[in-house]
Amino acid sequence: MENITFNHIYTLGNIVFENELYKHFHYPEMLVRYDSNFIEFKTMPSIDEFKAAFTYLRDYHKRHGQSHVKFTFPENQKPSEEFLEYLNDNDFLYGYNELYVIQPNQFPRLKDDPDINITPVTSENLDAFLTLQYTFDEEFGDEFAEQKVALHQRNFKDEKIMQLLAYYKGLPAGSVDIIISEDTAEIDQLSVLESMQRKGIGGQLQKFVMDHFPQKTVILVADGNDTPREMYLKQNYQYVGFEYECIKVFDS
Repeated sequence: MENITFNHIYTLGNIVFENELYKHFHYPEMLVRYDSNFIEFKTMPSIDEFKAAFTYLRDYHKRHGQSHVKFTFPENQKPSEEFLEYLNDNDFLYGYNELYVIQPNQFPRLKDDPDINITPVTSENLDAFLTLQYTFDEEFGDEFAEQKVALHQRNFKDEKIMQLLAYYKGLPAGSVDIIISEDTAEIDQLSVLESMQRKGIGGQLQKFVMDHFPQKTVILVADGNDTPREMYLKQNYQYVGFEYECIKVFDS
């Protein structure tokens, strides 16, 4: 297995500015998507350097009608207690994500379930996929959900992204995006309707990925404080690193 890092994770956005300290990502097609509009620090900043980057990004986002700032910190480096205290005192939310990898042949053997059908999204079932996605996305607000529809439609046309739709007893129940590169297949936005959870749908979605990309390293990112990470460890994924991030949202 090659040395997988967060650099292998797909970032949707354009680098609009870069210096020795950080890269600034911006995605005008979806200004409300935090993960596409942020600063990625290359090295751990001092508090003064962070303040300067904050001022730059806040001003940039104000000019573009954006009400958030987001920063990611270097992989496998935890900000100092002093830094975290500064973030707390200034109303930033912070946490960390974890990176997991697996070789498809290491994934537990799952039997096919006659109640679950996994199929790639095509023009025939795209509307069903978009309707399901809207259900997932509307908890983040109508504007986000509406803009996400356009993003899903762009992804549908992207040959490097495979969208999967899971049916449970004939009803759309779950989905996932597979981001395909030369060496990896990245599991992104794996989601199952709350009413359909604990029926094995998430496992079958992953099984489809393992079966269809046996020669690639499968990778994914999980919230370091969320429960799915425990499921991934039970499924033989290997933990390979973490990345801290912080976000602040302002009143519009």
